[in-house]
Amino acid sequence: MALTPFHLAIQVRDIDEARDFYGSKMGLAEGRSAEHWVDWDFFGHQVVTHLNPAIGRDGKVAAIANHVDGHGVPVPHFGVVLEFEQWRAFAERARSFVDEFVIEPYIRFAGQPGEQGTMFFLDPSGNALEFKGFRDIHSELFAK
Repeated sequence: MALTPFHLAIQVRDIDEARDFYGSKMGLAEGRSAEHWVDWDFFGHQVVTHLNPAIGRDGKVAAIANHVDGHGVPVPHFGVVLEFEQWRAFAERARSFVDEFVIEPYIRFAGQPGEQGTMFFLDPSGNALEFKGFRDIHSELFAK
């Protein structure tokens, strides 16, 4: 089955702050927008940041952490799966705009089925993002 772009809408505490993070820092192209939302080209997928003033300027969206491979993985989270070299290059670039990683870039499940590069960081509103990298996405993404 051919993959098709996903659509995801997330809440943010400040639209200008989201524009700075997703547009200026992450380098995502901005699509349609209005006063309270912005569409982003998220590696070919559509992510929309919607203003939620109830979060408050200093607030963050709620999250928990679950144990995976020795790390506390934030839930909920979203992200994208990349080819390994693309992931590695993005991990290096992310170090220039991420002040603090939730999980630093590393190889998860090393030497096991599903081995992958992964990293987690938060946007300014507390939305957790994960970026994964596989050497062979089609055989490794769902490997048991």
